[in-house]
Amino acid sequence: MNRVLKEILSTSVYVLVVLLLTYLVITFVGQRTRVNGSSMEPMLSNEDNLIVDKLTYRFHDPERFDIIVFPFKYEEKTFYIKRIIGLPGESVRIDENGNIYINGEILEESYGKEVILDPGRAFQTIQLGPNEYFVLGDNRNDSSDSRFEAVGNIRRSDIVGRAWMRIYPFSKFGILKHR
Repeated sequence: MNRVLKEILSTSVYVLVVLLLTYLVITFVGQRTRVNGSSMEPMLSNEDNLIVDKLTYRFHDPERFDIIVFPFKYEEKTFYIKRIIGLPGESVRIDENGNIYINGEILEESYGKEVILDPGRAFQTIQLGPNEYFVLGDNRNDSSDSRFEAVGNIRRSDIVGRAWMRIYPFSKFGILKHR
């Protein structure tokens, strides 16, 4: 009987340690998320499954063109995946031709799937605060992003992490290139 009790105790401790380690990894290191929609095409597609790196931004700040994950403020358990365009302290404006200006200079980038048709609130210059980021989806005309009030500027504290790896579909498995 003593041997059975030891075996039960040993198994219980093992399961508890595995659960604790799983919790720590999900909370502090990474988590799985699924792309819902086409706002990041062609880089990410609807139903892609990703691993989000939650550790990197503990050691350095997000950078321009990083693909980040953050919660949508009007719907619980809904996360958005977008690309950082504007950094803290910068000004962002999008003109009627779809050109993006950072601090008055045209941003050289090739992530947009097409020319921006609706600059939204960025038609007027947006000044980012010390901990704010301006994000856009790569599929610019089919994306709810910082151009619109529903998303607005993203606070540093709201960033869950950086999209790191696509794990599904298996045919596209691999590390995501941000630049």
